[in-house]
Amino acid sequence: MTLEFAAVVEDRGFDVELTVAEGETVAVLGPNGAGKSTLLALIAGLLRPDHGTARLGGHVLFDVDDRGRGPALRPHERGVSMLAQDALLFPHLSALDNVAFGPRSAGVPRREAGRRAADWLARVDATGLADRRPAQLSGGQAQRIAVARALAAGPDLLLLDEPMAALDVSVAPALRRTLRDVLADRTAIVVTHDVLDAFTLADRVVVLEGGRVVDAGPTHDVLERPTTPFAAGLAGLDLLTGTAHGGGVRLEDGTLLTARSADGLPAGAAAAVAVRPSAVRVSTGTLSSPTPSENVLDVVVTDLEPRGDVVRVRAGDVSADVPPGLVAGLDLVPGSAVRFSFDAGDAVAYLV
Repeated sequence: MTLEFAAVVEDRGFDVELTVAEGETVAVLGPNGAGKSTLLALIAGLLRPDHGTARLGGHVLFDVDDRGRGPALRPHERGVSMLAQDALLFPHLSALDNVAFGPRSAGVPRREAGRRAADWLARVDATGLADRRPAQLSGGQAQRIAVARALAAGPDLLLLDEPMAALDVSVAPALRRTLRDVLADRTAIVVTHDVLDAFTLADRVVVLEGGRVVDAGPTHDVLERPTTPFAAGLAGLDLLTGTAHGGGVRLEDGTLLTARSADGLPAGAAAAVAVRPSAVRVSTGTLSSPTPSENVLDVVVTDLEPRGDVVRVRAGDVSADVPPGLVAGLDLVPGSAVRFSFDAGDAVAYLV
């Protein structure tokens, strides 16, 4: 079912409108305090808005006027299931009975509820765990049972709140594959900080900041052509913003950058250039003149961060990934004046 949502919570600075189409999975991204948890709580019925309306298919979840008056369904009446970071299984029930709990609560006979539970355990590859209690399950196993329990209730909408956050990195890929399979053609919202979750699970991405939607669109578009520093950081890109000018993008300091697609931008329009830190070169000392296809930024190093076999050299919002030997050879420290450079062919320009 399609979700149509628009709500305001004044004391949280929350004012969000979004739509999730039937069968679509939307990933909601944003920094801490952006309003992601508030969004889920409003949809699930754990929080009442100051005003707003939400409809799921033909059902009105809430319809609250400017005076705070109006109907709101109770959580169990909404046809919404939520999967939290922690599995939160009932400790006294077996895995099978945990999964059967939703159908049983809805009045489904015990035998039929057990059959549905067994089917869902099979779908999440957990049939062999049916008789185990939660204390006998690993974190990844417990989360798979929680997925089965959430879906066995037959929700019209599934909410997932950082489903991989509490898992060891070694077991998260298996759960991600499970979710990709069970979310196919299912209406769902996934709150996550992991760009891999967004690329793997979501058809579309919504970015929240300060209780507002600041970017939204198909997953690839939002994360490959970000419009906010948060989205750019999540996607692992340097983001430089300015205005389209003369076949490039002119930054506030007057620097003109060239990049793929820059020629097609209308002059004067707000635009950005995105480039991967791995494509950015760092140099110091006597610097040669740049080539026509080379972009140059004279910057000051603000931070050095080891990242595996490279060091990320930050200069404000821009960064470069370079070998440790180069950092040592250039004697880079915070405060060093350096030149960042990258080729036009390694960057992309677009409207923002």
